[in-house]
Amino acid sequence: MALIDGMGRQITYLRLSVTDRCDFRCVYCMAEDMQFLPRSEVLSLEELATVAEAFVALGIRKIRLTGGEPLVRTGLVDLVARLSTLPGLDELTLTTNGARLAQFAHPLKVAGLDRINISLDSLRPERFRELTRTGRLEDVLAGIAAAREAGFRRIKLNSVILRGRNDDEVIDLVSFARHEQLDLAFIEEMPLGVIDEHDRARSFVPSAEILETIGQRHALLPSTDNTGGPARYYRMADSGIRIGVISPHSNNFCGSCNRVRVTASGRLLLCLGNGHGADLRTILRAHPGNLQQLQEAIQATLPQKPERHHFVLDEPPQIVRFMNMTGG
Repeated sequence: MALIDGMGRQITYLRLSVTDRCDFRCVYCMAEDMQFLPRSEVLSLEELATVAEAFVALGIRKIRLTGGEPLVRTGLVDLVARLSTLPGLDELTLTTNGARLAQFAHPLKVAGLDRINISLDSLRPERFRELTRTGRLEDVLAGIAAAREAGFRRIKLNSVILRGRNDDEVIDLVSFARHEQLDLAFIEEMPLGVIDEHDRARSFVPSAEILETIGQRHALLPSTDNTGGPARYYRMADSGIRIGVISPHSNNFCGSCNRVRVTASGRLLLCLGNGHGADLRTILRAHPGNLQQLQEAIQATLPQKPERHHFVLDEPPQIVRFMNMTGG
């Protein structure tokens, strides 16, 4: 079976949020004083597994587990073990802030997780604390080391670059990735949710500027590598790592979009920058374990997937939900 949207795009990638909670409060992601969902509104592990099973039966080949921070979700390793055995699923991955990876990297690998993406926006402890509000750089570095020791390959770092905050660390981050043999993707800030910590328009750094900065130190060669997500990759002649950029503002990638999201509360989101979707939680709880009801709802909703998103930095955000509510 295949999921084809109204634009003829085949959907093969699901980003499945297991929680809206996080142990960080990153300045570009959420407000400092966050109100999280009541636990009764968050999908149970059984419900999350049912959602995954329904999507894989409809042609999804890659699932990325997200949050919030997925490693704060009790029972995550058990969920990974269950999802990793789904017939037809080619890749099960996870995005994390890395703070708890020292504890969980090995169990996740044993459970069947294929790959890990780790957020790292600064290599300076005080600045890291400022950007995350609550995080400790040493915990994340220990998590990266644990992931490597557990045997994960092609670990990728994700960095959100903000002008005047960490844009002077682009080369430092590349040097760290080269030394540790880790892929690295630079992500333009997503204007989701209303924040007052900084002015998004003034802090915006386009991907082209980041590539130019790197190019002054390392010649970048365009790559045809594709990990199934929105990143465009480059290589360097003297390193085996990949440098990626994700450019929702400056280089819209919607024409090749192959993704949908399901939030921790069970809402199917068809687009990162739009509100189109469906309430899957109500169906899950009205018809427990009924894959057919769920699949019919997914298929009926998919034609609503919009052609593209429209992010405007110097206007109030069109989408008022924060990134932790959106799901990774």
